[in-house]
Formats: sequence, C-alpha cells, structure tokens
Amino acid sequence: MDSVTLYCTAALVAAGGIYWFVCVLGPAERKGKRALDLSGGSISAENVKDNYNQYWSFFRKPKEIETAEKVPDFVDTFYNLVTDIYEWGWGQSFHFSPSIPGKSDKDATRIHEEMAVDLIKVKPGQKILDAGCGVGGPMRAIAAHSKAHVTGITINDYQVKRAKLHNKKAGLDHLCDVVCGNFLQMPFDDNSFDGAYSIEATCHAPKLEEVYAEIYRVMKPGSLYVSYEWVTTDKYRDEDEEHREVIQGIERGDALPGMRRYSDIAAAARRVGFEVVQEKDLAKPPAKPWWNRLKMGRIAYWRNHVVVVVLSAVGIAPKGTVDVHEMLFKTADYLSRGGETGIFSPMHMILCRKPEKASSE
Repeated sequence: MDSVTLYCTAALVAAGGIYWFVCVLGPAERKGKRALDLSGGSISAENVKDNYNQYWSFFRKPKEIETAEKVPDFVDTFYNLVTDIYEWGWGQSFHFSPSIPGKSDKDATRIHEEMAVDLIKVKPGQKILDAGCGVGGPMRAIAAHSKAHVTGITINDYQVKRAKLHNKKAGLDHLCDVVCGNFLQMPFDDNSFDGAYSIEATCHAPKLEEVYAEIYRVMKPGSLYVSYEWVTTDKYRDEDEEHREVIQGIERGDALPGMRRYSDIAAAARRVGFEVVQEKDLAKPPAKPWWNRLKMGRIAYWRNHVVVVVLSAVGIAPKGTVDVHEMLFKTADYLSRGGETGIFSPMHMILCRKPEKASSE
C-alpha cells in the first residue's frame, strides 16, 4: 500500500470515527439534541462566554442573593447556557429519580414522573399545571399516562420552543401546552387548574412561599399539588466545612439562590394556605441511590467534553460552551457527594391540598 492510499484510508477512518463519536455516541436521545447543534439557547453565539462570566459572578455567593430581584433573569441565563447540554448529555427530563433494579434510567425517570400525577389524582381531560416545565420531558410522560391536559410554564423562551417541538414530535401537542413566564407571576386565572406539580423546579425561587402562593392561587379549591424539592437533610451540619462546600457547589452550579432545609418545606406550604397531606424523602432507603447515574456517567462526560472542546475549537459550538460543560461536571461531583453523604436530597416530596373553603376567596 503506497503512502497516498495509506493516507486516504487513515483519513477516511478518522472521519468515520469522528462522525460516530459525535453523531452516534453523543446524543442522549435520538429525538433530542445533537452535539453539532449545541448552542447558547436564546443567547447569540458571540455572547455566550460573556453571559457565562456574568452568571458565575452573580451566583458565586448564593446565600447573599436570596432576595435579589435579578434571580429570575439569571436563572433564565442559566437555562440558556445549559439546556442544549442537558438535552444532549442527559435527556429531556431535567431531574433525578431513584434507581430501580432491572429498569433503565429512562424507565426509572418515567415511573418517577408518573408517580407525581398519580399522587394528585387527576382524571382524563382535566387541566393540570407543570410549574417549571423545562423542555417538557415530565409533561409528555404525565400527559401520556394520565390523559390530562398539561400546561407548563418556564421562564426560558428557548425551552418553550424546544418543548413545543418535542410535544409535536411525540404527537402530544393536543394534550401539552407551554407558555413563557415567571412562575412567581403566572398569566393564569385564579382557581383554573384541577391539579399541579413541580419536579425539582421551585428550588430556583428566591422565596419558596412566593411560588407556593402563586401555585395555590391558580389551583381550584380541593385540588392537589405535589412537588419534588431540593433540600438539605437532617444529616447536614452547617458547621461542617465539607458539608458547606458541597451545598454551595450545588447552589453555584445549578442557579439556586439558597438551598432550603427539609424542615422548611411543609412550613412554607402551610403559610400560604395549603393543607399538607403527605411528606416523604423519596431518596431515602429502600430507594436505590439516585446519584449512581452521575457516577456511571463519568466516562460519557469525558467523551462529551472532548466533543465540546473540538466543536468549540472549530467554531461550531459557541465560545463558552467548554466552560459551561466543565461547570456542570464539577456540579455533578458535588451532587454525587451530597447524595453519598446523605446531606442532600433532590426529591423531598410534599403533597398538598388547597382547602375547599378557598372557594370563597
């Protein structure tokens, strides 16, 4: 074999390898986001790096910004930065779920989502709210399972567009709708939903009472609301330096204005008028570790990081994408440490009812 032939063969093999590496291995879901399509959401490509720097500066001290009015804007920036990477590397459901022996991560996620709508006891054709819907992975699973009509709200316009696209592809756009808005000030009438849920979303609210009060307002009297909350557990000790490092790392890397204690959740719900029906940490045994998916994904991360670096270097992915991806990997380590030590749970479940007497409001 002459040198020209050898060179051409090597080039073809390399090109095929790159295509397989990026287009075949890369996507978490075939109907989701491809590596070649990574972007900064609604942020123009030339501004991704600057927006990342602004985000990181703003959230470097989360405890000091709990009442900051700018929090919603920076949560919006966060999801512009991470939505494509989440879809590409994780899937369309931006949350965790307990590991289930014999079930895939995708199946475990779906079961976790279906449980939420089963808890609020809605009937086919009824109207329910998804407060903080992301790109609508849970919404589609819940609509397909319950046959209820789900209206989702997300602060991020890019996520609205992605959710509508996915809804149509899944053939569920007749049951699923998405609006862009702040769940602290929702564009819905009082007493208009037959039930509501939020899955790892209200953690972004500066004050939990504010989002709970708004969800309470739009629910019909007698209806149920369930939320999976991010909390520190009874094992967390603020005087422990490692504990503080882990929680602050999660806050910085996930746009949280301040982590709540598990004991704060029910109290916040009662203050706005809810009756607390049930409260349970779904991450506790006998549930299997939810963080195993993060630990087992380390090889995939390094594979994906190489892809991101290459795509950024050749100008396909925006500058700043590498920084965002690296931030998310570091955050994954903090999340794993939080799960392993038991000081953090992303699925503290609270089930609430809006009292029937609220009909006189």
